[in-house]
Amino acid sequence: MPYPTDRDRDRPWVMRTYAGHSSAAASNALYRRNLAKGQTGLSVAFDLPTQTGYDSDHELARGEVGKVGVPIAHIGDMRQLFDQIPMADANTSMTINATAMWLLALYVSVAREDGADVAKLAGTTQNDIIKEYLSRGTYVFPPGPSLRLITDMVAWTVANVPKWNPINVCSYHLQEAGATPVQEIAYAMCTAIAVLDAVRGSGQVPPDRMGDVVARISFFVNAGVRFVEEMCKMRAFAALWDEITRDRYGIEDPKQRRFRYGVQVNSLGLTEAQPENNVQRIVLEMLAVSLSRDARARAIQLPAWNEALGLPRPWDQQWALRMQQVLAYETDLLEYEDIFDGSHVVQAKVDELLAGAREEIDRVQAMGGAVAAVESGYMKSSLVSSLAERRRRLEAGEDVIVGVNKFDTSEPSLSSHGADCPASCSRVLSGCSNLRRS
Repeated sequence: MPYPTDRDRDRPWVMRTYAGHSSAAASNALYRRNLAKGQTGLSVAFDLPTQTGYDSDHELARGEVGKVGVPIAHIGDMRQLFDQIPMADANTSMTINATAMWLLALYVSVAREDGADVAKLAGTTQNDIIKEYLSRGTYVFPPGPSLRLITDMVAWTVANVPKWNPINVCSYHLQEAGATPVQEIAYAMCTAIAVLDAVRGSGQVPPDRMGDVVARISFFVNAGVRFVEEMCKMRAFAALWDEITRDRYGIEDPKQRRFRYGVQVNSLGLTEAQPENNVQRIVLEMLAVSLSRDARARAIQLPAWNEALGLPRPWDQQWALRMQQVLAYETDLLEYEDIFDGSHVVQAKVDELLAGAREEIDRVQAMGGAVAAVESGYMKSSLVSSLAERRRRLEAGEDVIVGVNKFDTSEPSLSSHGADCPASCSRVLSGCSNLRRS
């Protein structure tokens, strides 16, 4: 079902880059630099000790501090992370799950110190433990108690921080763990159903405020390079969410039933071989979540083209931001109604995805819901089977990855800068200091 007509979808989405490294001070400098370049939101990456509840000086944190994100061990770190960033105006997404309640508490506390009206804070905590059990593994508590923590956070934020998204139901990692589009839709919806059922059953939110709860449930999705199928997936997501929230929870306001999602395009699909090909992959994946007005992402973060090679430089992140800005401000994308309305090809694919997702949702619900399906191993085994089939197709050459299993011959990146560059840059652009402009 299309969204109700409003101007929200005719404005550019929130533009982010996923960032955080080494220390709170270094990450703060990067955030302020990116915001000065026109980035309109922050997406905080935390290191593994922070994600799993360890201080930076714990022996189990050794070798991991600041490696894949920023370490936050106490409120002083959070103060430093947002130093000189007006939190009242920020839109902050925090990729944090098992320790989400703690990181949100630190964020709210620092915002209060900054003089911000907590009721007006905008942002998201990922806070999806189900997908941690299925894909990433940074859980701390069992599924049941984890769901209780999520329930309490949802109830608290709806009452105290009503513009905050307390959970980002995260299908992103499901795709990277092997999920087909049908599984990605179905398991994300099963997670959302588990959360909404738990909140409704907890008695912490009055029945007449369930619409407010539904309106703050957001999603974080993956967009692969099969961009027509991915675009259809997003239309199916939107239609199914509208249906579930209307029929299962009785939400009458179409705006509260709106499918609200942010996206990171498929980082796992970026290749170290011929990394320059990643540029066109990222652009095509961005189109999948922006072309359809009725299912357009409200926040997009793009990886850097050379992410498969190592930590991106500020210039690489700037490139990813500029891709979004060119699409939003130079093209005519935002000037039209949904350009796919009336397409029988698109509708047939959406219907196919919906039928498959409904069948899988019914199967999981018959098992007792998402938590039971995780504890029984059903969801995990299903993803492993799908991933094994994906690997088989790649190794057999049935699925092509340009530069990896086909068209893998490559020219050297020859220099035209004289003595300042080597005769051949083995890392293509990343090896050329003349291109390191920021």
